[in-house]
Amino acid sequence: MTENYTALYEEHKKLGASFTDFGGWQMPLKYSSELAEHHAVRKAAGLFDLSHMGEVWVTGPDAAAFLDYALVGKISAMSVGKAKYSLICQEDGGIIDDLITYRRPAAEDGTDKFLVVPNAGNAAVVAAALAERAAKFDVVVEDASATTSLIAVQGPKAEAILLRLVPAAQHELVTGLKYYAAVEVPFLVAGAPKDLLLARTGYTGEDGFEIFVDNDDAAALWQAIAAVAEEGELVPAGLACRDSLRLEAGMPLYGNELSREGNPYAAGLGPVVSLAKDSDFVGRAALEALKAGGAGATSGRKLVGLKGLGRRAGRGHYPVLKDGAVVGEVTSGQPSPTLGYPVALAYVDVEFSEVGTALDIDLRGKAEPFEVVALPFYKRQK
Repeated sequence: MTENYTALYEEHKKLGASFTDFGGWQMPLKYSSELAEHHAVRKAAGLFDLSHMGEVWVTGPDAAAFLDYALVGKISAMSVGKAKYSLICQEDGGIIDDLITYRRPAAEDGTDKFLVVPNAGNAAVVAAALAERAAKFDVVVEDASATTSLIAVQGPKAEAILLRLVPAAQHELVTGLKYYAAVEVPFLVAGAPKDLLLARTGYTGEDGFEIFVDNDDAAALWQAIAAVAEEGELVPAGLACRDSLRLEAGMPLYGNELSREGNPYAAGLGPVVSLAKDSDFVGRAALEALKAGGAGATSGRKLVGLKGLGRRAGRGHYPVLKDGAVVGEVTSGQPSPTLGYPVALAYVDVEFSEVGTALDIDLRGKAEPFEVVALPFYKRQK
């Protein structure tokens, strides 16, 4: 696999990052202690490079109708400035990717404009699938992933830090921004204001922001954010803590909880699918049949949260047991730094998916007790 490097790679090297391959990208795994980075995001703020993610622009007179067809959600119902979590599925209902779509102000010619953000390893696949599905629509699909960087500031101090880079007259653009919304904000980068797309979104379970920036300006923005943070207020954070944060927040990861072999209903994402929209969409017939058959219609299994009653954690692919018999498989699992006990996401047979059900995880030959609990494991205090 070809190794890709983000525009911030040299910044990470200067900070002493340990790197790992993720979706074909060399990404910072951690800078010092992944536990310290995790706690910093929960208590203060973390600075993340998400430039491995994709950015695909969809513009044209049919843009809204096209995305209604290409994705499972009703994208046409979105207001300008809002964001929506959705899925792109195969004809059989299998999940190609989960993604976020932002509705932006109309293009200069008055036509609709959307930004679709797929996951790192799927960016090229999603861009190709969108281009293929666009054949019968008056739209332009432009994959801008190679020229766009994405920087996130996540944690309770994220807003206060970013406000220091925004002229006082525009502070309300940041403070008034709702969750799952986006706006152009003038950030002071290298001493000059630069309009950048700021989204109040994230993958940590905390308040936070994601900023889209051209590759050429990414390092200057990263340095500017770090420079305005006070001591102990912000730490660079890598993929290791991002994974533990998203797991505590019960957020699925493509390749773990989501796949082409799975479906939205088994994954607990049924509400994301809009069968109420009038128009056809890719996978509609299969998804209607799956919904009629129930959450476990294809595999007989459903995604659940598991809380460890002991100290040992389950890991991906470990078997889930009921009275010694295999009834499921862990997709993600580790000790929760915030909660102090092990947590896991797992697909289990539907009859054992009720909250309160006692199950075990086979930890290399030893059955460790777990209990099905409601998701998310962790929810921030607002």
